[in-house]
Amino acid sequence: MITPPVVDLTLILPEMIVLGVALLVLMADLWLAPERRGYLVAASLAGVLAAAWVAAGAADGVSFAGMYVRDALTRVGQVVALAATGLGVLVAPEYLRRYNLDRGEYYVLVLTAGAGAMLMAASRDLLMLFLALETLSIPLYVLAAWARGNARSQEAGMKYFLLGAFASAFFLYGIALLYGETGTTRLPDLTSALAQQPAGISAAAGVGLLTIGLGFKAALVPFHAWAPDVYEGAPLPAVAFMSVIAKIGAFVALLRVFPLALGALADQWTLVLGVLAALTMIVGNLAALAQSSYKRMLAYSSIAHAGYLLVGVATATPPAASAVMTYLAIYAAMGTGAFAVAVALERSGGEADRIEDYAGLAGRAPLLAAAGALFLISLAGLPPTGGFVAKLGIFAAAVETGSVGGLALALIGVLTSVISVYYYMRVAYVMYAGEPDQSGGVRLHASPLLNLALLITAAAVVYAGVLPGAVTSFTQQVGALLSRL
Repeated sequence: MITPPVVDLTLILPEMIVLGVALLVLMADLWLAPERRGYLVAASLAGVLAAAWVAAGAADGVSFAGMYVRDALTRVGQVVALAATGLGVLVAPEYLRRYNLDRGEYYVLVLTAGAGAMLMAASRDLLMLFLALETLSIPLYVLAAWARGNARSQEAGMKYFLLGAFASAFFLYGIALLYGETGTTRLPDLTSALAQQPAGISAAAGVGLLTIGLGFKAALVPFHAWAPDVYEGAPLPAVAFMSVIAKIGAFVALLRVFPLALGALADQWTLVLGVLAALTMIVGNLAALAQSSYKRMLAYSSIAHAGYLLVGVATATPPAASAVMTYLAIYAAMGTGAFAVAVALERSGGEADRIEDYAGLAGRAPLLAAAGALFLISLAGLPPTGGFVAKLGIFAAAVETGSVGGLALALIGVLTSVISVYYYMRVAYVMYAGEPDQSGGVRLHASPLLNLALLITAAAVVYAGVLPGAVTSFTQQVGALLSRL
């Protein structure tokens, strides 16, 4: 007789809240009139806030036969994922109404993807991690294709789905190889098994395939090709959300798998991750230089930021782990804010995607232009913004290792950040010095919720840059967790 494992449902209360609200929104949408869909937004935001409050204060523990863990990484990762989910809900309503895409299922998909990222942060087993990855990914495929009447959106969704399916296959095959080598999929047991015996070819191949699967989700070079096309074709609110939530899920999982679970084998994977980080920083920034599309520029920028984050994972020290979580928290604000500025504009019935569409924005909407410039300055990593604090933490952790590899990664990060200043400031320059479109082709569309999203993200970027202690003190518990291993 098989004895079922003891399950402590209180540990998964944050996920239950989010998924419960998603189910409530799905059912309520059947009965609410279209003009009352604002209640769905309010319910979604209330669920996110409630889940974040529970997640921040939940006690540590292990459940589901050791497959689910609540620890410092779970706590910080889930709060950051919920913050990104809440912002993803805030930026969407006005855009969806403008393009006749306002359906309650949108918020259900956002909440479900957020729950997937939360589960990735709590996964203590590779099979659990795979299920969480799919829970995150499948809603994002649908969101990319949300504009059903737009051929580019449908193409974006199909590309994302097909390449994501290949990445999932690599990830699952990697799990199979590691199981065949060690006889387990539990991360702690995997650590013990690989530490007791030399890693064979199957184990090395398995770790490599896991890296490919997570690298695709994080848009690391050379697994990045999907990102510019998907970002360009998908609706702007969906891009604003997927650009941050996918990174949160992927990098929390990378921290869980590599520094936390495979720290004993760091000599075998730090070089590989370091090379990937260097390539991602270089390719992302150089490709962004040539872009005339705002969305494609931010897509390559997002790839570059994945490279900066990977430097922290490859460094594999407690300060680096904390710096990665600080970076994710700040990126959630500045990345969403940069796309939210684009949501507020429209050009001749379509999205304002050309950089010249932002010409003279400061004269027409000075506060919107100021917010846009702030996000661009922060993405470039200039003080006194949160982006500066985020990059400083990553590069300082790499330098503190004293190794040649750490110094090289920090140097590449600084040089590529200097390159990024050009393409970010080019857009800011156009906003303030460019000649506005006199034909009236570019129009402003602001709503209270969108303005609230811009206010929250701008305040977060400034606060994290001027008074970063509140953010870093919260994320330092991740480094403390790694130092105890």
